[in-house]
This record gives sequence, C-alpha cells and structure tokens, in this order.
Amino acid sequence: MITGKNQIGFSQSALGKTTFKTFNPILNTENKTLFFEASDDEINQAVALASQAFETYKTIDGAKKAIFLRAIADEILDLGDALIKMYCSESGLTETRAISERGRTIFQLQSFADLVAEGSWVEASIDTAIPNRQPIPKVDLRKMFVPLGPVVVFGASNFPLAYSTAGGDTAAAFAAGCPVIVKSHPMHAGTGELVSQAITKAAQKTGMPKGVFSNLNSSNYQVGSKLVSHPNIKAVGFTGSINGGRALLNLASQRPEPIPVFAEMGSVNPVVMLPQAAKQQAQKWAKAYADSITLGSGQFCTNPGLILGIKSEDLSKFIKTLADEIVKIKPTCMLHPNIIGAYESKKTSALAQDGLREVVSFSDAIPKNYGRQTVTTVEGVAFSNNPKLHQEVFGPFTMVVQCENSTQLETIISKLEGQLTGTILSENNDIESHQNIVSALQNRVGRLIFNGVSTGVEVCPSMQHGGPYPASTDSRFTAVGIHAIKRWVRPISFQNWPNNLLPDTLRNENPLNILRLVNNHNTRKTL
Repeated sequence: MITGKNQIGFSQSALGKTTFKTFNPILNTENKTLFFEASDDEINQAVALASQAFETYKTIDGAKKAIFLRAIADEILDLGDALIKMYCSESGLTETRAISERGRTIFQLQSFADLVAEGSWVEASIDTAIPNRQPIPKVDLRKMFVPLGPVVVFGASNFPLAYSTAGGDTAAAFAAGCPVIVKSHPMHAGTGELVSQAITKAAQKTGMPKGVFSNLNSSNYQVGSKLVSHPNIKAVGFTGSINGGRALLNLASQRPEPIPVFAEMGSVNPVVMLPQAAKQQAQKWAKAYADSITLGSGQFCTNPGLILGIKSEDLSKFIKTLADEIVKIKPTCMLHPNIIGAYESKKTSALAQDGLREVVSFSDAIPKNYGRQTVTTVEGVAFSNNPKLHQEVFGPFTMVVQCENSTQLETIISKLEGQLTGTILSENNDIESHQNIVSALQNRVGRLIFNGVSTGVEVCPSMQHGGPYPASTDSRFTAVGIHAIKRWVRPISFQNWPNNLLPDTLRNENPLNILRLVNNHNTRKTL
C-alpha cells in the first residue's frame, strides 16, 4: 500500500509540510497519492540511524550480507503486478520494459550477493615480515578494502528500478557494507516507496540494523543538498544530468570534509562510420541506428546522439536511409512533461545553431507527451567551431557530422567531451588503416564498441559504465557490474598487527578461504 510517507529505518514518517504528486504521462494527469517531502528533522533522523547502523553493518560478514541482498530481490518479486502497474503509471514506459528492468534489478542484487558470499572482492594483500632483512627489518603489512560509511543514492528519472531505490548504486553500497539513504526521484516516488517497503522487510527478516536503509521524498533539490552536506554522509551516487551531477560534486567538494561523488551524467556516445561501412552497409546500419535512436524514446544514457563520417556519396546515402527508416517508427511516450519539454527546448536550441540542418522529424499527429524523433546533419567545420553542438539532446535525436577527411574526423573526436561509449563501424578491415581514429576515440570514452550499437548495457564484471568527465565524475569506476562495489570502499593497511585481532580476511589461517595476494603470489593457502 502506498502511503506517500518517508521510510526512515523501519518506520514511516510524514512530518514535512511540502507535498507533491507523481504524474502519468500516458494519461496526462497527476496520480492520486500525495507524497510528503522530508523535513529537516527527518533528514537528520535518517542520517543518525545510518551512522549508528554503520557501526554494526560494517562488521556483518559476506554470507549474511548476501542473504540480505537475496531477500531484497525476493521481496521485490513478491510485490508482483502492483510494482509493475505503479512503474508504468509514473513513467509512461511499457509493461514489457518494467518487467525487463525488474529482472535486471533482481540480477544486480543477486550478482552482488554472490560476490560478497565468496569474499575475495576485498583484495586482501599480505606482505609478511622479514625481521633479519638488512639494512633494516621489513615489517608485516596487510591491506584490504573497508566500507566508507553512510551513502546517499539519488534515484534516476529514466530507470525507476535499475538505477534507483534498489538499483546498482544501492546494491553495490549494501554489498560493500555501507548503509544507504535514497533520495527518491519525484517522478516515480510511488515506485520508490514500494521498493523501499521491500528493502525494509528484507532488512527486518534478515536481522539487519534498522538504519541500514532509509528513503526520503523530495520534489526539489533541497533535501538532496542537505543530505550531501551532512557531515556523517561519506559518499554519493547519482545518475542524471550534467548540471545536477556537477552541482552535487561542487557541494561535496566544499564541505569541511570533502567526500566522493560518483555521478554518471551526460553522453552523446559518438559513432564513427568508416568509409567502407558507409559504402557497403548503409542500409544495415541505418535501420539499426533508427531503432537504437528511438529505443525508449531516446531516454538512455547510451543513446547514440552523434554519428561521424567522412563526406561522400555513401555517407549521404546513409543519412537519407537513416531518415527514411526512422520515420517508419512510431514515437513513444516520454517520461514526464518536464522531460519532453527539455527535449523540445534543447532540440530547438540546437537547430538554431549555424550550419545545423534538420534532415527529418516525425511529422504525423502524436499523443501528448510523445517525442518526435529527429535526424540532423552538419559540416565538420561548423561542428568543430561550435561547442553548443557537442551537447546532449536527451531524447530521440541524433546529429550526423560530415567531415572533410580523416584528419578532421580525428581532430573532432579528440576535442569531444568525455563519453560513456564510442563506436566504430568498419568493413573489410577498414579499421586497420584508421588506428589513429580508434586511439583518439579511446581517449574520450569508457567503452569501445565494434560494429554494434551503444544502447544496451550488459551487467557483468567486464562492463565499464563510466568515462572521462562529464560522462562521469571519476572515470576509474564503473556504475554497472560487480566492480561498482569499489566506489564505496577505501583501502586500509594493518602494520605488525596481532594475528588474533586482525579481520578474518587478513588472518594467517584464512578462515574465509578467499583468494589473497601473499608475498606477490595469489593463493588461498594459510600462512
């Protein structure tokens, strides 16, 4: 049952006087439930509980944390159709998408459960003492990862489940040993409350401390700002706009004790079409990219918003075919009137720039809040000289840049902002004679794709979802896959520490039977 209240530890609370409702973009009406924005007292209470919970939760072993994570997955599944219906009513996304995203959320939780149950993720490293080493003895040193402390996670507008309340950030933080306070996204506060209830039930059933999780409602930036500024918060996870992520990064860096902000932000995900791909596979790639650009109304962080090629008749043919294919696809509903409003505004601003030409835009009548897909094109020199054309237009929009030659193409790529992905389309080993372009692209992205599309992010250990700024605030870390756990930990070394007082992870006996680096050799053996 949806109450509109904040979840603070194991209790619900509604002390705030500011209220708001979510919106159904399909029906173009507000949903019924009134949500209460968290008050200052509720914010402080949630942080205090999280701080208290950390002292216990950081000591809970991997096996018990795994049980907790799997219990969350089970409770989410037990929500059944109620969660799916709420998701659709607040996002305009389809039931099929909702079920798929729920499956991804469950898989993420289970993946982290498997990781912490096995235990080697802490990267235990042991260098034993050499007392008689000359000219000075060598001390005994042992290192491992430990959790940072209470974490704030901001729910994402475009992924009400997989990047929100129990999404990848929350799952990774729980796995690391960090209590989580979610700042629920106002566009899907009902979905967030249902998932919060599932997490709370799981925490109670598995004996977790009551402050291990809280969920706070807010319709503006104030609650989030107060959370990030609170001295007991030790890290932040965010998925959203560059402006939002940058504001949080600035806020966190200005604290007396600066804290890390792991923000995954804007990306135009450049696609480089090499000459032979344009010559031989224009039809194939035009259809594939028409589908990719319009998938989910273009509301993915990996949406291909920029296609670059060398000017030719073949590239012109690709542009025409892309335009023909993309208007065959029926537009779909966008997440919220504010989202489609921003899309239309940014599209209009882009089209007002000198040199940018609209190739096609879907022109038939469409329902309210549906996004019209648009293909544009621009000459390389105009694109290169206008940074405004480099910015993301969040929605079903793409721009084809026609470069004069490979030198100009390489220069343009090297001057792009950081991106999540970069794609090379190549035929007949054309890529082998364009390694300078590949090298330039590699310097600007977190994931290189060969002959594919950028939409679709596999959840697995080898996925890197992050990139140079502003794709993310720290390109060394991924927001997807089990290695995301490394954002919420720090290394600590124990020097000459008594064996019986060491964490199990570092004891001579290796009671957890984990893989450790002992004197530069990976082993599970005891010392």
